[in-house]
Amino acid sequence: MKEQKIILRYSQAFKQKVVSEIENGKLTIPEAKRLYNINGGATIPTWLKKLGKAHLLNKIIHVQMKDEPDKIKQLEKQKQELETALAHAHLKIITLESTVKVLEEKSGEKLKKKIDIKSSNIVSKIKDSKKENIG
Repeated sequence: MKEQKIILRYSQAFKQKVVSEIENGKLTIPEAKRLYNINGGATIPTWLKKLGKAHLLNKIIHVQMKDEPDKIKQLEKQKQELETALAHAHLKIITLESTVKVLEEKSGEKLKKKIDIKSSNIVSKIKDSKKENIG
């Protein structure tokens, strides 16, 4: 007589229990196979693929409101404009410092800054108003 092959069917709850224990680090796959007497090399890995949460670990899920992409694009554009303005300001500073250096080398003496009385009065008024707001 021919020997009958026994096919084991595991309940959904049992599969979920084994998967949960493996994902929580309580058991490894070989330990689970020994503990629960599960035969077959692909049985538990198949359960992990179907029932496990590992497939979510490598994904980034981004939830956003409908108008968020527009805001993000607007902020990125504003950032780019500010970076460009900053680069222009740095270039202007470098140009002005270079010009002053060349003029000092030609004249042989340090150049003195002329203070614009109107702008210095504005600066002092701004400082005074800040002090009042703080105090």
